[in-house]
Amino acid sequence: MSDRALSPSDPQELLAAVLRANAGTGNPRLKEVMAAAVRHLHAFALEVDLAPQELQLGLDFLVAVGQATGPRKHEGILLADILGLATLVQLRSARDAVAAGGTEPALVGPFWRANQPLRESGSTISSGSTPGPRLLVTGRVTDLEGHAIAGARVETWQASPAGLYENQDPEQENMNLRGRFETDADGRFSFVSVRPAGYPVPTDGPCGELLAAQGRHTMRPAHLHFIVAADGFKALATQFFDAEDPHAFDDVVFGAVGSLLRKFEPDGEGGFRLHVDLRLERGPTVLPHCPLP
Repeated sequence: MSDRALSPSDPQELLAAVLRANAGTGNPRLKEVMAAAVRHLHAFALEVDLAPQELQLGLDFLVAVGQATGPRKHEGILLADILGLATLVQLRSARDAVAAGGTEPALVGPFWRANQPLRESGSTISSGSTPGPRLLVTGRVTDLEGHAIAGARVETWQASPAGLYENQDPEQENMNLRGRFETDADGRFSFVSVRPAGYPVPTDGPCGELLAAQGRHTMRPAHLHFIVAADGFKALATQFFDAEDPHAFDDVVFGAVGSLLRKFEPDGEGGFRLHVDLRLERGPTVLPHCPLP
C-alpha cells in the first residue's frame, strides 16, 4: 500500500488499492472472481454515478432478499432467475455438451426439495385429489452418443394445475407432484402426472417489488423440472415447457430456451403424452444446490 492518502478524485487509484488488498487471497479461483467483481462493481458505480442513498437502498434490498428466504422459497435463487443470471450460467457451463448433442440445461429454480420420494417407474406422482388432465411422461437417459444409461437417478417436480407447488399449497399432500426414479437397463423411465399450468413467481418479497418497479409480468410458462444424475456423468438440471402456453416465448426468468419447448400430445382419451430425451455429458457428478428441505 502507498503511504499517502488516497485522492477522492482518482477512482482508478482507489480501484488499484482494493485490487492490491485482494492480491493475497489464497484460493486462486476466489482471487480471480473477487478481482473481476471489484472491477465491475466499481465500473458500475461510475457508469451510473451511484449516490450514497442509492447504495444504501441496494444494500437494504440484498438484506431483504436474505430475510425473505425460508423453507417455502429461496428469494436469492429467485433474484438470480429474474435477472437472467441463472440461465446465463447454466447455458455457458453446458455449451460444449450442448454443441455435442447434449440436452440443454435450465435453471433449477427455488422449489426443488430434498428427499423427494423414490417411486416405481410407471407410477403416479399426483395424489388422487389433484385435478387436471392426465399426463403420461416417458423418458430415456443416454450419453451423448445415444447409449443407454442404466440406473440413472431422475428427479422431477412440477406445479399443480392451480399453478402452485405443494410446499406453497396447504391443500396438496406433502410431496405431491414430486418423484425420484431410476432408469432401467435401456435407460428408460415413466410416470403419470397431470398437465401443469403456468404460474406467477412469488411476488411477496423484494423480487416482486423489483418486478413491479420494472413494469414486468410475473408469469412462467407451464413446465416440468428434471434433474438427472449418473456415475461418471455430469448432473443435468433442465425443464420442458408447454409450447402452447401463452408465455412460452416470454418467460419471466428467461428459462424457456427453444429446444426445451414441447407440444403435449393428446392421447385420444382426454389426457396428454410427453416424451423427453435426456442426454448427459461424461464428467464428475456434482448435484446442484437443493434449496428446500
